[in-house]
Amino acid sequence: MTEQITAATLGEMFSLAGRTALVTGAGRGLGRGMAEALAAAGADVVCADRTAGSSRETAAAIRALGRKAWEVQADLTDRPALMALADEAERATGGIDILINCGGTIARYPAAEYPDEAWDMVLRTNLDGTFILCRQLGAAMLKRGRGKIINIASLLAFQGGVTVPAYTASKHAVAGLTKALANEWAGLGVQVNAIAPGYMMTDNTVRLREDPKRYAEITARIPAGRWGMPLDLGGAAVFLASAASDYVNGHVLVVDGGWMAR
Repeated sequence: MTEQITAATLGEMFSLAGRTALVTGAGRGLGRGMAEALAAAGADVVCADRTAGSSRETAAAIRALGRKAWEVQADLTDRPALMALADEAERATGGIDILINCGGTIARYPAAEYPDEAWDMVLRTNLDGTFILCRQLGAAMLKRGRGKIINIASLLAFQGGVTVPAYTASKHAVAGLTKALANEWAGLGVQVNAIAPGYMMTDNTVRLREDPKRYAEITARIPAGRWGMPLDLGGAAVFLASAASDYVNGHVLVVDGGWMAR
C-alpha cells in the first residue's frame, strides 16, 4: 500500500527544522546563497570561510531569519586546522547534520605553462579539503545513523574547460569522491550527493564575464538565456539536505540553466 503525501507531510519532508549545517565558502557567492536557503528552511548554520570575519553578513542574514549562526575561519588547504574545525563544530553545535563543501578556488593558465604551486593549491583546496571534512564529519554522522553531505562539483566534472586543468581535475575528482562515499555510506543513513553549478555570477567567473566575446558566447549557449545566481542553488541544496532526498545517493545534480542538455 502506497503512503499518501499530504501538504503537511510534504512540508515536513523539505523542512530542516532542528538540523544544523556547516557550509564552507559561506561568506559570499554560492556558499552564501545556499547557507541562507538552508536557514530559510529551518536549519542553524555554521558559516565557514577562508578569512576571519568574511561570513559576518551571511551570519547576520541567518540570524535575521530566526536561526542560529556561527562564524568560523577555514583554510581548506590546512589539514590539521580542518580536522580541528570539524571537531569544534561538532562540540559547539551538538552535532552537524548537513555538510556543504562549497569553498573552492580556481587558477587560470595555459596547461603547458601551468605552475606547480597553482596545481597544488587548487587540488588541496577543492579536493583535499572536501575529503577531509567529508571524512571527519561523515564519521560522526555514521555514528548517529543519519546525515547529509553535499559536495559542490561543476560543469567541468563532465567537460574539460580551457586553461583550468587543475580545477577540472579537482571537480572530476569531487564527483568521483561523492559516488565512492555514497557507495559506502548510503546503507548506513548518510546520503552523499553533489551539485554541479553551471555558469554562475560569482567571483570565480569575473574574468569570463569581463571578456565581452566569451560572455556573449557562453550566454548564447545557455537555454535559460542567463547566467545563474547564487540563490539558484538554494532549492537544490535544501532538497539534498532534507528528508525529501533520503533515497537519492551518489547523484551529481546539474543546475545549469540547461547547458548540459544543449
